[in-house]
Amino acid sequence: MIRDEESKSRQLDKIKGISRIDSQDGRTHGWYVRVFFKSEKRIKFFSDGVYGGKERAFEKALRFRNRAERELGKPRTDRIIITQTKRNQTTGIVGIRKKKERDVNKDGEIVYRNIYEVSWCPEPNRVINKRISIDKYGEEQAFHKAYRIKRAAEKQLYGKPILPPLKKWLEQQQGQ
Repeated sequence: MIRDEESKSRQLDKIKGISRIDSQDGRTHGWYVRVFFKSEKRIKFFSDGVYGGKERAFEKALRFRNRAERELGKPRTDRIIITQTKRNQTTGIVGIRKKKERDVNKDGEIVYRNIYEVSWCPEPNRVINKRISIDKYGEEQAFHKAYRIKRAAEKQLYGKPILPPLKKWLEQQQGQ
């Protein structure tokens, strides 16, 4: 019985966005919920004492987390979702970057190709990269292809795309 309770407690401690807090001084016991998505956050603490025990407080915390994710438009997944770009990102979109790729042609000469590289992680420790040639398709068409590939990958991973449709995204960029 005790072993089952310990196992259940360890499983609850691994729920994404929900952490257990049991302070040493014995005064704070409950579940701390944090949901972050696209520069917005929802945070709340669910005390065991206020919500009628550890399990009931957890149920409330879980409902709060799921509701907060829906309100923020975050897909329900235990995966990490990155929505902000790094500074060296050239497109402003996570997972799409413009770069020059160094290659050696069949004559042994070093050549540089302009590409958009689209990256995503279908599972932990696995990255997929697709390259779209700017030299072949032109800047605009290559970017559009890269954007559509990224949205399709998001839909496959999360059940829905995170990026808005291309037309809407372009309108947002013009408005900034």
